[in-house]
Amino acid sequence: MPPAHDIIRLERIEKRYILGGEVEVRALCGVDLVVTPGSYVAIMGPSGSGKSTMLNLIGCLDRPTAGRYFLGGVDVSRMPDDQLSEARGQRIGFIFQSYNLIAQLTVIENIQVPLLYQGKDVRAHQDQCAKLADMVGLSDRLHHRPNQLSGGQQQRVAIARALVNDPLLILADEPTGNLDSHTGQEVLELIDHLNAQGKTIVLVTHDERIATRAHRVLHMRDGLIEREVVNRNGAAGRGTTPP
Repeated sequence: MPPAHDIIRLERIEKRYILGGEVEVRALCGVDLVVTPGSYVAIMGPSGSGKSTMLNLIGCLDRPTAGRYFLGGVDVSRMPDDQLSEARGQRIGFIFQSYNLIAQLTVIENIQVPLLYQGKDVRAHQDQCAKLADMVGLSDRLHHRPNQLSGGQQQRVAIARALVNDPLLILADEPTGNLDSHTGQEVLELIDHLNAQGKTIVLVTHDERIATRAHRVLHMRDGLIEREVVNRNGAAGRGTTPP
C-alpha cells in the first residue's frame, strides 16, 4: 500500500486500445507518477503523446489496461463502475475548456450539481455554494443563466462547481482555451490562488507560458513522460491573490 499522503500514485500504468478490431494502439506505456498534496502539475505534449489518455485515467474517466492507480491512497484501478463514479465525484473537481454548464440552470444551481450527484441535501449547502460564488466574484450573478454570462464568468462558475465537494484534486483541461488573453489571465490567477490555499492542481495545456505557472511540468511523448521540468518560481511561490 502506498503512503496515504500521496494524492496521485501511478505505478507502471499502461493503456492499450484496439482499433478496427485488430490494430493495437499503446496510448500509455508504463507511466510512473507521484503527486503530493498542494502540488501544481502541468502536463504537456503533442497530439498523440498520451496526455489526453493520462487526463482520463487520473480523472477516473477510464481505467488502465495494466498497472495501478492510487487516488488519495485508494486503489481505483479495478473499481467497478459505480464505485469509480463515486470516487470521481467525491475526490476530483473538473474544470473543462468548454465549461460544461447546464444551460437551463442558474449560477447557484450549476454550482450545486455535484452535490445532487452525490445525493447530498442541497439546501444544507446553500450558504457554502453562495460563498463559493462570492469567492469567484459572482455573488451578484447567482440567478443568471449561462447565456447571460461572459466566457470568463462561465469558467468561474465551473471553478466554483469543481470546489463544492472539497475534492482532493482539481483537474483542469485547457481551462483558458476558449477565453481571450485578459480573461484567461484572470482565470489562471484564480487557479493560482486555489493552489496557494493548498489545493492540488493538475492542469493540461499546450501553452508553455501557462505551464510555467506550475511547480512541475511533465512533457509527454509516445505514451511516456519524456522529461520533467521543476519550476521553483511557480504560481504558489509568488504568493498569488485572487483577481
